[in-house]
This record gives sequence, structure tokens and C-alpha cells, in this order.
Amino acid sequence: MTERPELLPGFAQLEDALKKNWRLGQNMVLCWSPHEAGVLALVVPHYFLGNLTASAHARGDAEGMEQFVRGVIGTSRLKSDEELFAIAQRLNVSTTFIKLDTPFKDEQALQLADQIIRRYGLGFVESRAVILFDIAEFSLQAPFEQASQLNSLSYSMNSAYTKLGRLGIDVNFARTTTGDGYYVWNRDLGAYPDFDLLTFLLLVLIDNAAARQESTGNTVPLIRTGFHVGSHYELFQAEGVNPTLYSYIVGDVTIALARMLEAAEGGQILMGDFVTALPTGSDLMGPVGLLDAVLEEVAGFSGLQVGGSPVGAITSRWSGIDADRASHQIVDKHGLCWDIASVELDVSLGDRPLSLGRPL
Repeated sequence: MTERPELLPGFAQLEDALKKNWRLGQNMVLCWSPHEAGVLALVVPHYFLGNLTASAHARGDAEGMEQFVRGVIGTSRLKSDEELFAIAQRLNVSTTFIKLDTPFKDEQALQLADQIIRRYGLGFVESRAVILFDIAEFSLQAPFEQASQLNSLSYSMNSAYTKLGRLGIDVNFARTTTGDGYYVWNRDLGAYPDFDLLTFLLLVLIDNAAARQESTGNTVPLIRTGFHVGSHYELFQAEGVNPTLYSYIVGDVTIALARMLEAAEGGQILMGDFVTALPTGSDLMGPVGLLDAVLEEVAGFSGLQVGGSPVGAITSRWSGIDADRASHQIVDKHGLCWDIASVELDVSLGDRPLSLGRPL
């Protein structure tokens, strides 16, 4: 079936109705449920959640209300009738009825409808791995060099994606630009996607380092890199009269990454203070345990090459680590404290060694 369900006859009507209710981003859809003659939805102004938590804060219940809202938008927007009316009552909002000539009944149709509706709302993810690539001294480069460096970094990401795909690892990665770099995450959620994203990061860094060895001028960037696991909100901004097809993320994890790299030097690889599960379902791991598991997997890859040379042994060295937790503390411009760790990687690429990262 097409990847653009809104182009199908029954879904085009839903898309038109959502646009009218969305009003170029003035409103958003919190959640919905199927109805025998269409769908029921909770449509609220874009500022609704901000006002809601502000009012709850005045009552001393800001945390409870935020947790409730996160529960609503942190799972599928598709709810049962009972769930939808309970949410409407708690938030003191009315339901909106959208009449459809062909209501959605089977499971596949409901999931496709949910795929459309989520673009008109706000989502929340409790835990996801995110990368931040930041090009060092980007603003000092000439415009043509800036374009070349962004292109080079983009190519390294596409190359890493392709190489992992040939090994049977599908990193469904998304990215948004920061102007001088990219936030990158795996659209899929869970231990495997987080694990695979770190594998992806490793190959991007190797490709970038190999390209820097071969390059002349300032066409290949020197990058600062951050990896962290945390929560974030997900939204689809307005693009003309439609919401974008690709999402943007903002929240604790992106804020932490930005603060981490404010203190980073060119070439450093920083990881935040997090714990996450391995795909094997073993105990929670910090950054050291997660990277060790990734390096063990990469060592078992057969035929992995970067720049035409086989990837051999990879070893790591850490600074700012205490019992597998990031423990080097930095203070940002707002006076907030963040725990980070730095990793260095020695990579054997064919007959040449690569050194990635710098100590704290």
C-alpha cells in the first residue's frame, strides 16, 4: 500500500477536514477515536497545553497535569470512545466530529488514519537516543565551504545508513538541521533502535575521519559529536498550508545535547549521563556498557568497509566516567549542571590507523 495514505480516496476527505480544523497550525489534534460515521477528535488551540500547565502550576498540580498530558500524547493518538471522553472530561474540552463518507473500520485503515492525524498534533517520547553533530568553527568558513561541509556530513550519514542496510540493520533515521549540524534520531523506538543508532554514529565518525585524511582545503568538517538518551516532544511544523511530512523534536534530550556541545572542542565525542537497556534485555547500561556492546557487534561484521578499506579492530578510552556513568560536570551559560563523558576511539582501517575523539 502507498506510503502516502492521504492520497487514497477515503483518507483524502479526512486530510481536508483536518486542515480546516488545524487552521494553518492555530489548532492541534490531541487524540481521536473512530465513529460509525467518521471520527471524533479532541482539537485544541496550540497554546492550550501551555495554559493548562500554567493553571495547574497555580493550583500546585503542574507535575501531575504534565504527566497526564504526556500519557495522552506519549502513546498512539488512537483511543477508544471511553478513553477519549475521559480525557475530554479531565481537560474540560469538547469533542469535534468529523463526518466521513467512508468511516475507518479495519485495523489497517485505523493505523493509516492515525499516521495522518499525528501530523496535526503534538507527540511525546519518554526515552529515545539522539545524536547531535556540530561542525566546529562553522561560522568562520566561507559560504561555499559551509555548503561543502554540510554536504560531506550528510554523505557520511547516508553512507553509514547504506552500509548498515547491507548488513541487515535498518536504521530508520531522521534528522533536522541546526544550521551548523544536525540532530539525528531513529524514528523507531526501543532498545534495538537506540543500539543501532550508536552503531550508525560509529560508522559516520569513521567515514568522516577517513574523508578528512584524504581531503584538501575545508571541504570535510571537523565535528563535535554528542550522544544522549532522554525524553522529548515531537511536532510537525507548518510548511505553507500543510504540516510537514517529517517531524521535529525538542525536549530534555535535545537541550542536554546542545549544552554538552557548547563546552566541547572540535573532534570530541561526548556522551551524556544515561542508562538504557540492551537489545538482549539484560540489566540497564550506561554509556560505557552500551558502546562496548556496539563495538562487540561491529567486530563481528563481515566485509564492512569504509572508503574501500576494511574496518578492523576498534578500541575505546574514556574520560569523565565513574562506574559506567558520565561523571564530568560542566556548568552551562544558565548555571545548570550537566554530567558528561568523553570517549576516544582507535580504529584500524585497512593499513592506516584512525584516532577519533579527544579527552576532556
